[in-house]
Amino acid sequence: MLNKLRQAITPPAVEQRSIQLAGTPVTYTLKRSSKRRSIGLRIDDRGLTVNMPLRASEKWLHSVLNEKADWVVEKLGSWQSKKTAAPQWLDGEKLAFRGEIITLRIIPALFASPPQLRGGQLHIHVVDTTDEIKIEKVVTQWYRREAERVFAECVAHYAPLMQVMPKQLKLSSARTQWGSCTSRGGVRLNWQLVKMPLHLIDYVVVHELAHLVEMNHSAAFWRVVESTCPDYAQCRAELRRYGISE
Repeated sequence: MLNKLRQAITPPAVEQRSIQLAGTPVTYTLKRSSKRRSIGLRIDDRGLTVNMPLRASEKWLHSVLNEKADWVVEKLGSWQSKKTAAPQWLDGEKLAFRGEIITLRIIPALFASPPQLRGGQLHIHVVDTTDEIKIEKVVTQWYRREAERVFAECVAHYAPLMQVMPKQLKLSSARTQWGSCTSRGGVRLNWQLVKMPLHLIDYVVVHELAHLVEMNHSAAFWRVVESTCPDYAQCRAELRRYGISE
């Protein structure tokens, strides 16, 4: 009987909800967990996700949401702008690369060939110029190859200066992080970082390499970052505009 009663009053682990925040209707995913001790908010391309303790009160939940209302609305708007600006994978489309704007040139050909960047234009030869899925795949593969090259050059430059060396350097497709560092000395960098200006790429590389010295975000960690990247605070502020953390 008691077990049935507990099951009856146990709230669902996941549910979709709506709320008015700062005068704006917001739909969010609510996730409950017995392992959580606090309420956390996460915003990415899928929207707002709220993680909370299993039996946290509605009053506490609404208090946190209202306290963070302006931040939530601003971040959701930022993500919506990015979705609106998503490439259409058509000839003449503008793309970002190392902080510059390049033009996509789609050229019909009997055989596909690797993309080539010439004079601010990315030339790709494809059999079907209307196949946007294929074109997106080709351009993404090019971005990833360039990311591997650019990131490797940055690590080769900064690692000796910082007297560290990652055991492994890999690309990631993380939705919420530009980079990460494991306790085993592996560094992962988001391939989309290659679209950013070079000074921001440098900063993220230095940030992750600094974790090989200090595996935290303590004052000592930031001193390591500052010793190689004195303007790190400005770089952090610029990166925040893109809605992804270091």
